[in-house]
Amino acid sequence: MSRHVIAVYPGTFDPITRGHEDIIRRARELFDEVIIAVAIAHHKKTLFSFDERLAMVQESAKQWPGVRAEPFDGLISHFVQEKGGKAMVRGLRAVTDFDYEFQLAGMNANLAPEVESVFLTPSGRYQFVSSTFVREIALLGGDVQQFVSPHVWQRLMAKKSAGTKP
Repeated sequence: MSRHVIAVYPGTFDPITRGHEDIIRRARELFDEVIIAVAIAHHKKTLFSFDERLAMVQESAKQWPGVRAEPFDGLISHFVQEKGGKAMVRGLRAVTDFDYEFQLAGMNANLAPEVESVFLTPSGRYQFVSSTFVREIALLGGDVQQFVSPHVWQRLMAKKSAGTKP
């Protein structure tokens, strides 16, 4: 019997980086469908509005068939269940990410036991890239073009031109 396996990759994506895109590409090779769940994130102070973040992720997702971006609010375990997901993809850049992600996976396993947490590490050249670093470096005048897609870089430069502070 053939199964259609859906994975969900949640995050704030403020902004989406080439590291995120690397995880998405690799997740798509493992799963039939990948839903990038963009958090509305009421509790976080983001550089980009929710609509901007969703638009950037949707633009990035166009490059892979079977990948789409959707908004989510509330518990990610509920979102994954509503979408029929069987896996939640989480990126691990370094050991410092592991403790938090391990605890999160344990809690999600209790909330949605039918959903597996799958950890992927980005390719070596992206292991140090984070949205926080990209935002701060860009707004302070550093060159982050190698860490983000051109459409994201343009939006970062627009924020910088508007005088946004890190």
